Amino acid sequence: MSDDRGFHDALAAVRDEVRALRDDAESAADAAVERIGRVHPDHREGARNLLHYLALREHDLRPLQERLSALGLSSLGRMEGDVLRNLDAVLRVTEAALGAEDGQQEIDPDDRGDLRDNAAALLGGDADDRRTRIMVTLPSAGANDASVAAGFVEAGMDLARINCAHDDPSAWRSMAENVRAASTRVRVAMDLAGPKLRTGPVGDGPHVVKVKPARDAAGGVVEPARFALAAELDLGAPVPCIPVSDPEWLARRSPGDVVRFHDARGRSRRMAVARSDGDGVVLEGDRTSYLEQGATLRCEDDEVHIGELPAVPGALRVQRGDTVTLTASLDPASSEDGSHRIGCTLPEAFEAIAVGHRVAFDDGKIEGTVRGVGDGEASIEITRARAGGTKLKAEKGINLPDTDLPIAALTEEDVAALDTVVDIADVVELSFARSAGDIRRLLAELDARGADELGVVVKLETTQGFRALPEIILELMRRPRVGVMIARGDLAVEAGFARLAEVQEELLWICESARIPVIWATQVLDDLAKSGVPTRAEITDAATAGRAECVMLNKGPRIEDAIRALDDILRRMADHIDKKSPQLRRLRSWSPPA
Repeated sequence: MSDDRGFHDALAAVRDEVRALRDDAESAADAAVERIGRVHPDHREGARNLLHYLALREHDLRPLQERLSALGLSSLGRMEGDVLRNLDAVLRVTEAALGAEDGQQEIDPDDRGDLRDNAAALLGGDADDRRTRIMVTLPSAGANDASVAAGFVEAGMDLARINCAHDDPSAWRSMAENVRAASTRVRVAMDLAGPKLRTGPVGDGPHVVKVKPARDAAGGVVEPARFALAAELDLGAPVPCIPVSDPEWLARRSPGDVVRFHDARGRSRRMAVARSDGDGVVLEGDRTSYLEQGATLRCEDDEVHIGELPAVPGALRVQRGDTVTLTASLDPASSEDGSHRIGCTLPEAFEAIAVGHRVAFDDGKIEGTVRGVGDGEASIEITRARAGGTKLKAEKGINLPDTDLPIAALTEEDVAALDTVVDIADVVELSFARSAGDIRRLLAELDARGADELGVVVKLETTQGFRALPEIILELMRRPRVGVMIARGDLAVEAGFARLAEVQEELLWICESARIPVIWATQVLDDLAKSGVPTRAEITDAATAGRAECVMLNKGPRIEDAIRALDDILRRMADHIDKKSPQLRRLRSWSPPA
């Protein structure tokens, strides 16, 4: 009897707690009825559900979840998609077990607010298509070579991404035209560059070209060092191209000729002519060489000089314990005895940065702490760098994760780019959004261009943007076709690599509660795209990415292989998991023992 009474009391306690949570959720949405009224009709149910979810997540639900599970009830662990439905399900069961009527009616949300419908509206296809789409960044070659887009489409691309930080409006138009010619199904997304902080100029390094052989594990040469000699520099050549001062010297060369020279280190080298066509030759050898502008090449007594070579990009070698002074001046960087000076392309940063703030360079390869701030300068003590030092070059990203920057996400360059974007794109992506105000400005610019139906994606790349996400989403919901991109590169640096998985989860939960699609981006299958061989970690990462509505791949020489592999992974994983819910299809790997 006492056991029955204890069970009854436990049920009554969780019922009361769940009912109180439901009241909190309803109150939060009711208090924001005016804001909900400003969102697009397609998103009003999603906006209410977002507010329900945020109200619940103000509580630590773990003790309640443990008690619910112990009673054999739903632990609310998958409630993001419909908070009230999940709470009401628990209330109905507990009331029935207690012999009372709950009085709560099952919520039937507006179908227009369904996440899959919203994903199809933004990303293309139908709600019943492959649940996770594939977005692929077009390389610059996609402007002049129509086969690039065609190959991506054939491999499984659903959206083509054009990065407005590169190329120009003419190239963007050509890329979009090539995508449209390849498929009327594939949509075009254009990524605005935004106000990314970068290092200033460093100055030129030496005018040299390095060539080296490929070796096996025992040091044997499996592929010779190879470079071409030609009358003019050709940066697009398949092997390094070295210009020479006398074209006639090239015409006198034949396969088998031996060419001798001293490289930039003074090392004596000899290489053989492997091919010659009169206009140029290809040399091969088994030693590493640094070919220097002005060096003399000899074939017996026949000499020629290496012509003008591009300078190797300069770099500062930064070590742990060094001091890096960021400056508003964009004079070339300098170094002396562990003290370095380098410019920052965003002077506004010096208005907000403070002592104690963290600063990261080049995707977090170098990190430090601000020790002093002066007029247009910040002195940073380096706390993380590779053993032996890490090179810091020009135009490398700077992240200020502790600094609230007083800048708008939409730059003047972005505003100018919008004239082309609204003409050729299906979706525009706003980089480095930090507040709802950034969204308002973008939507106003789109309205001014009559582009109120253009899909809009907000890229989450900063801790400021992460903290403001609910406000950003509610502002974004003024449009019918919207989504959020988890830009994991900058976000990892901003939030800290250890927190990335946690932040990623929270972003997925919040967006699911708002019923808007998520694009999972940065470094997905990067090794496969670059080398043709994936790592084990990136395969499992790609599988986890199937919890988003879209996955973005970047560039690489083997990108088509990466698209096909991702398509296969996403289709396989769709049989196993939908968001956080396991899909229990019949196991095919094992049979019951006889």
